[in-house]
Amino acid sequence: MKRAFSYVSLVLLGFSMFSAFGDEGKKRSNVKPPFLGDITATVYDGTSDDLLTAGLGWDGLMSSTLPEVSATPTSAQIRRLAIYSNYRALVDMTKEGGYGVLYGPNVSPQGVVDTTPGAGKIAGTELIAYSLSESGRPAATLMVQIPTNFNEKEPCIVTATSSGSRGVYGAIAAVGEWGLKHGCALAYTDKGTGNGADELGTSTVILMNGLTANATSAGNGSLFTANLTDADRAAFNAANPYRYAFKHAHSQQNPEKDWGRFTLQAVEFALYAINERCAPTVAGTNQKERRFRAENTLVIAASVSNGGGAALAAAEQDTEGLIDAVVVGEPQVNLRLPEGLKVARGGKRVTAFGKPLYDYVTIANLLQPVAAYAPACACSPLLDQVDCTAAKKRAEALVAAKLIAGMTFVDQANSALTALHRAGYEPESDLLHASHFALEATTGVAVTYANAYARARVIDNLGGFSFATTTNNLATGTPAPSSKPPMPTLFGNGGGIPPTNGIHIVYNEADCGPIDHRGANGDFAFQGAQRLRELWIGSGAQADAVRAGVDEVRLTGNLRGKPAIIVHGRSDTLVPVNHTSRPYMGMNRMAEGKASRLSYIEVENAQHFDTFIGLVPGYARFLLPLHYYTDQALELMWDHLHKKTPLPPSQVVRTLPRGKDAPPVAVGINLKPISLVPSPLDVILFEPLSNTVQVPD
Repeated sequence: MKRAFSYVSLVLLGFSMFSAFGDEGKKRSNVKPPFLGDITATVYDGTSDDLLTAGLGWDGLMSSTLPEVSATPTSAQIRRLAIYSNYRALVDMTKEGGYGVLYGPNVSPQGVVDTTPGAGKIAGTELIAYSLSESGRPAATLMVQIPTNFNEKEPCIVTATSSGSRGVYGAIAAVGEWGLKHGCALAYTDKGTGNGADELGTSTVILMNGLTANATSAGNGSLFTANLTDADRAAFNAANPYRYAFKHAHSQQNPEKDWGRFTLQAVEFALYAINERCAPTVAGTNQKERRFRAENTLVIAASVSNGGGAALAAAEQDTEGLIDAVVVGEPQVNLRLPEGLKVARGGKRVTAFGKPLYDYVTIANLLQPVAAYAPACACSPLLDQVDCTAAKKRAEALVAAKLIAGMTFVDQANSALTALHRAGYEPESDLLHASHFALEATTGVAVTYANAYARARVIDNLGGFSFATTTNNLATGTPAPSSKPPMPTLFGNGGGIPPTNGIHIVYNEADCGPIDHRGANGDFAFQGAQRLRELWIGSGAQADAVRAGVDEVRLTGNLRGKPAIIVHGRSDTLVPVNHTSRPYMGMNRMAEGKASRLSYIEVENAQHFDTFIGLVPGYARFLLPLHYYTDQALELMWDHLHKKTPLPPSQVVRTLPRGKDAPPVAVGINLKPISLVPSPLDVILFEPLSNTVQVPD
């Protein structure tokens, strides 16, 4: 492990201070990494504006009132909106769920709560730049935050790669807050997805600061401009008006293959920025020393969801020793499964595990609206928003396609739920299928990743789907201009995957013409969902391209001996544990053997979207915040790196749901801490003789 040096001891050593950091540090100048474009730096005073809350404070973030944005927004307004929206998107923002009490800007690392209005602001410097491709076009956005309390004596960096397809602030609540509170610099990246969008009809694009511009005038300043000739754009707009291209879906770069690389670049940017701010000037020059380097700066790769997968990818790809440790929550990872690996729960072999995201999400996209009506799912939140008539018609189509069986709708729903179980979804996900489908999380991911993996152009309308503003926010919406144009606030409000900020998923080939996919053909656009599935199991150039794209992003499980903690909710319905964290633990053991230092923590009654706990009626009674455990895992890793305390054994954390009326969540009652000495009945084991991950019931 790299050391974080004490400034006091270095002063006592006098001139040998430089050799403590290496003589090379005195001689070598701080050199801007070649992949960085122009850097914009802004200092925030911690009062009117700040790094963590954009001047809103803990209570402003909790308020349901959006920050003010004028008709012609300023970059500061869009930044504030982006921080507000991204923070709230990842955690339960209710006090009953823990915000402002167990976690939040106003809660110190020691658990001291400050309820003063405006508390939690953190002053410092924010630097932002593009990572440029060889052609000079923006490949990803990188950002560094250096708080004024940055600990130069024991320098540290925490990565905060965005979750989902979010913009560069996309992990500010998940890990950015924790790092800033600990005096660490934050290394952010939108990992080449972000909120880059192109309003095709007007050629309006988004800039790095969130403002919009004409694509031609923006040039390489655009986050993303669709790769279309003028003729292609004009022809597509004539046939498909009011459509949008998104960077993750339509950049034709399959950005996921570079998520690890962009995360490592963010660390390099952070080291450069810290030296520019904190290192002395090389004698006789106007250049800063390269004082802070990988050898003497602690780096924790951390994030959640896609950002967690990016952190794991970065650790696997880290040939230069930039990263010291890894802490991730609910990582979305595609695995290159080694021969012989097995997963078992309660002593019973799991039949389906380690499937890539595109495989299992296209299965769920077909089955969820029918499975949601199985009797076991009768109490599902938002079940009333999954149209029953359309679900019955979808069930008939699935029976005709021989994907489920049954004479009655109940039998068909039970068959669909059983098929999801066979596909690797745990029973703990049963009550979440309805809300995931109703909120279009499943369909949005399926459509976006189909395009991304296939490197499709927006004009391909892959699977028959496109993104458009519509006549209303209902399933009956048809492409039309929006009464509230989405582009001015898309960087602030958007999540990078439609539906977002008034842009919806449209099925172009519906019997009645293009319409919101939920209302297409009375069966939730079954033919489109089936076509998305065929891109994985079928033949043809597009299917080959999707499978090739998936193969580009698979991980190996080799973390190069770095200490690591993975936290995942057993009820995760977007990124199921059987396809991600459970087999990744086994892959790591097979790759590293006794050198493995990975702990896997599986939390009962926790799932992927903490924000839904406080927003979706019914979630709070049976689900608890996984964010609490991500924070705890970071603290455990911090103590391990600084105090040599042991990492926790892999384990299942037994939690207690809040139940009817969802009283305030309580530590020790609902939230049981990760244990350094778990019960033998809770320990997750890897059996090397059979290469089996054994997860207790």
